[in-house]
Amino acid sequence: MKINGSASNNDREPLLDIAALRADTPGCESVIHFNNAGCGLLVDSVLEVMRDHLSLEAAIGGYEASAAQADRVADFYAAIADLLGADPRNIAFSGSATHAYTKALSAIEFRTGDVILTTRNDFISNQIAFLALRKRFGVEVVHAPDHADGSGVDVEAMAALMRKRRPRLVAATHVPTNSGLVQPVAQLGRHCRELDLLYLVDACQSVGQYEIDVAEIGCDLLTATCRKFLRGPRGSGFLYVSDRVLREGYEPLFIDMYGARWVAPGEYRPVDTAARFEEWEFPYATVLGCAAAVRYALRVGLEPISRRTPALADRLRERLARIPGVRTLDRGLDLAALVTFEIAGWEPHLFKEAMDARGVNSALSFREFAQFDFGDKDVDWCLRLSPHYYNTEEEVDAVADTVAELARRGSA
Repeated sequence: MKINGSASNNDREPLLDIAALRADTPGCESVIHFNNAGCGLLVDSVLEVMRDHLSLEAAIGGYEASAAQADRVADFYAAIADLLGADPRNIAFSGSATHAYTKALSAIEFRTGDVILTTRNDFISNQIAFLALRKRFGVEVVHAPDHADGSGVDVEAMAALMRKRRPRLVAATHVPTNSGLVQPVAQLGRHCRELDLLYLVDACQSVGQYEIDVAEIGCDLLTATCRKFLRGPRGSGFLYVSDRVLREGYEPLFIDMYGARWVAPGEYRPVDTAARFEEWEFPYATVLGCAAAVRYALRVGLEPISRRTPALADRLRERLARIPGVRTLDRGLDLAALVTFEIAGWEPHLFKEAMDARGVNSALSFREFAQFDFGDKDVDWCLRLSPHYYNTEEEVDAVADTVAELARRGSA
């Protein structure tokens, strides 16, 4: 199958073979899937790998099946490493991005008075985790201000807080779940490196949508899921752990027989790799499905994906912005493929049900998902539409026309 075309509009940008990509994606036949920020549509090859492994488990046994597939299991780590510009030893599988994130947090020995420096647009589960650490350990959670130009966090203000407060942890979400904002995580990383501060990045919505290089970002820890823009199975995620973190002995609060060795009755020793953040039991069909999804994305090419996906979102925003009664909400200099808007005259669940009935997959966001951002925008809820590279311009226009029709009709 030809994924990348050889021609282009300007002789520099490879065209994607959209027809071939859609042929690989059975869901394209039944729905306009604009909920890739929630869960991308699976590719046939991913389904096949997972089905085959489950059949193998049924035929010869679970332990025996994973042993027989050891090389393909190992490719999960190699594939994620290729995706991030890392080494396989620095990658850990997890059941979700949030699981990976809390595992990472648990490795930090927070004490009363420690500071967590973060942004006003960090993911809701991360914000709740910070507040839980404040409640249990007495840490201080400090939010850096946003820049007045709408480009996200004010990097210089956050750097000044780094110098003044010397936080135990700096944390930033690359692309928040509640908008198309893209945070300047690499700029923050440079300041963290200069000041020797521990830096954790949530890349849940950017991995699979953009080219990600952990060395360029300068992070010590990075978390993501496989189910969103990577188009892998649900119940999967991963954690990148830098050599620095491994070398300095960070380990999760609860470490099991997979992540450590019981070397004496009163002593254990963590393994030397990121596997110390994993547990013994794995959903091996899911692991293999993730590896297949990542390899597929790499074959398609993150560079063309990173241009086409936001471009489709830009087209959608432009169309939505012209519809009376619709207010687009995304702010930032270069926006990701998460398009959010409010619409007059509708209740949230009724509006989503109307979109569902017209064959358009979408997602709702509420103020409790983004207390700072939605407070600034004076909005209680919005609809999120998130196209991906396999969607078409015709689908974008059809979705915009659907929203226009519903805006005219109202919920009555």
